[in-house]
Amino acid sequence: MQKTILLPQELPAWADPSAATWISSPVCGGRRTVPPAIYYRRDFRIDGAVPGRVVLHITALGLFECEINGKRVGDDVFAPGWTDYSRRVHYRSYDVTDLLRRGENVIGVILGDGWYSGHIAVMNRQFYGEHPAFLASLEECSTPASTVLVASDTAWTYSRGPILENDLLMGESYDARLELGAWSLPGYDARSWQPAAPIAAPAIAVERSPGPPVRRQESLPGRLQPNNPALVARYDFGQNFTGRVRIRVRGPRGLHLRMRYAEILKPDGALYTDNLRTARATDHYTLRGGDAEVYEPRFTFHGFRYLEIDWSGKPTDLLIEAVDGIVLHSDMARTGSFECSHPLLNQLAKNILWGQKSNFLEVPTDCPQRDERLGWTGDAQVFVRTAAFFMNVHPFFQKWMKDMRDAQDKNGAIPPIVPYPPVWSLPIDGGPAWADAVFICPWTIYLCYGDTTILRDHYDCMKGYLDYLAAHKVKGFIRVHPEVDAWGGFGDWLALDGSGKLDGATPKDLIGTAYYAHAAEIMSKTAELLGKTDDVRRYRALREEIVRAFNHRFVTGEGLLTGGTQTAYVLALHFGMLPEKLRPAAANELVRLIRKNNNHIGTGFVGTPYILPVLEAHGHLAVAYELLEQETFPSWLFPVKNGATTIWERWDGWTPDKGFGDVSMNSYNHYAYGAVGEWMVTTVAGLELDPAEPGYKHIRFKPRPGGKITHARAELTTACGRVAIDWKLENGQLHLNLEVPPGTRATLDLPAVCGLAPAAIGPGRHERSVPFSSESSC
Repeated sequence: MQKTILLPQELPAWADPSAATWISSPVCGGRRTVPPAIYYRRDFRIDGAVPGRVVLHITALGLFECEINGKRVGDDVFAPGWTDYSRRVHYRSYDVTDLLRRGENVIGVILGDGWYSGHIAVMNRQFYGEHPAFLASLEECSTPASTVLVASDTAWTYSRGPILENDLLMGESYDARLELGAWSLPGYDARSWQPAAPIAAPAIAVERSPGPPVRRQESLPGRLQPNNPALVARYDFGQNFTGRVRIRVRGPRGLHLRMRYAEILKPDGALYTDNLRTARATDHYTLRGGDAEVYEPRFTFHGFRYLEIDWSGKPTDLLIEAVDGIVLHSDMARTGSFECSHPLLNQLAKNILWGQKSNFLEVPTDCPQRDERLGWTGDAQVFVRTAAFFMNVHPFFQKWMKDMRDAQDKNGAIPPIVPYPPVWSLPIDGGPAWADAVFICPWTIYLCYGDTTILRDHYDCMKGYLDYLAAHKVKGFIRVHPEVDAWGGFGDWLALDGSGKLDGATPKDLIGTAYYAHAAEIMSKTAELLGKTDDVRRYRALREEIVRAFNHRFVTGEGLLTGGTQTAYVLALHFGMLPEKLRPAAANELVRLIRKNNNHIGTGFVGTPYILPVLEAHGHLAVAYELLEQETFPSWLFPVKNGATTIWERWDGWTPDKGFGDVSMNSYNHYAYGAVGEWMVTTVAGLELDPAEPGYKHIRFKPRPGGKITHARAELTTACGRVAIDWKLENGQLHLNLEVPPGTRATLDLPAVCGLAPAAIGPGRHERSVPFSSESSC
């Protein structure tokens, strides 16, 4: 596991942001044209000794990087992050005491467009505003009453610099011949710089960021590919990821480099970029000439495995000394790991983790490469449990749930993307499974971390959405009833169930009603935790009515379901919608559909996360393992066998007979289908939590060996310490090594074939060996 990333020490809060002035410049692009980044500077003087503690509070409508006396402030990237800028903006605080000196000082800020005025998805630029602005205050905090040393005001000046274009989707253009020299050091000649312009303070909240910042996490060396054409150098980083590159080059002054990015190559070895749609995803660099030059973009990122550099002039003009991929994501500590005896499943686990790294950047995005990169709620809710195993996502989701509250419509609707710039004329209601992130995400964070704060903070938001459903989307306890909702949501998105439709064949009112019942159940449990007795009764009664309506509308007396898809049966069984006597028949029908599909999965975004748990829970563990270990299309391991290093958006992102999938929507770095990681950890390895004692206060070790797997292990760093299970099948014995941290307890729950009742285990390390017959385990 990678090392734990420590959070910075707590700094004093920004007591009065209004004491500073929002400032900007008149430089801006158009609805399509990408503008330069603007540099700002301010001289100031410290008479006497430098104060004992000086804190910089700073925020921006856009993105900022700051320097003091020639040194970079902080190491975060894309600060202050993405919020709904019409509602709030976050600020960052830095202890800059060591950067100051007695006498003359300079503070400088570079502003990029970012999410505020740059491109968002397929939209034009300037959705929130025309050009970026910032607000800053440098304060002495060594005494209880802070003193402002310098703040943003009209005494600041600005200039253009070497960053000629900056855009998160389109890329960055940098001309090193235009570098400003020691622009953030005292003594710099800034007579040509122009006065900064004040702007009216926006009527939004300025708050400390509750989430982790984006940081550079690791570096991947680029490997030069052989047989490149003249004036082209193509590099393979061996891993699809999100970030940018750092290059070290030599060449003549004015030599122009173009850097293009791709996740995958065409059969002839050229970059495959059709799936980027309108995202240019291209960086440009013009050399200053002379000594070696190092370039890394500031205000852009890309999703890629491959880099192509081409240049003007002669092949011998450019010497590329080093190319490194810089991995960027929100700063979340790695907490969990999984491995087993199946090499392809180990690679699948790595792909799941890299999909999470790639898309947990400020918000849980769907993809990092094309003209989208949005916080799709459906993707996030199906993956949140897996995410909480591999990394500490507690603060990350606290921040994003706050974004969700901001995105909630006044009538209670939850949109399909958060933050919510209304692209593609999307409806304000995200529909079943998507908008249900408002319930599922905070509940899952509570289960994984044992903190009721997220439930308490968002209870009204959750309740508001349930009330909205009752008022606008439900008839006779059927959600998305065709008579009240003609659209019905995204269905079982990208299911390969034979329908040929993006939203699959599973009836949308069946999906909606199953999720409606699940929402009522989460609300009743949440109300009970928060002591809201009347709501407990209300939502329990609501769930009973929904289940009754579901059975009346969708279930036959023999336990068969309307629609007859894998997903229909998965949802009915997983959400407990069927009477107990009908569950075996429904589970058997699910198995029949899987067999009919030649032992392949046919579910989409909605059914896939639950299909293996449902099969296991209803006595079909062997079938679950068959699906997990299936290597032919469609399956989890088909992309792995074909070189994938992240999770694909579609089961048919590429196939041998058809080649690349639909270019209009074909990402090779999504994470939704990576939700299978939860089952790999909880069932294959056997490390599970107890909902009655969340946050792994009570650990359930419940390995269920099956398939070809003879060994598995999982470990997790919890608030109480390290939890681990390591098991091996050998000579008819199941050998286990367990670790339980102090302050917790555990239960060892072995398969029935072992013939042992569940056993209590206390803190410490434990070894067990029990008889095990793999032939009868399933």
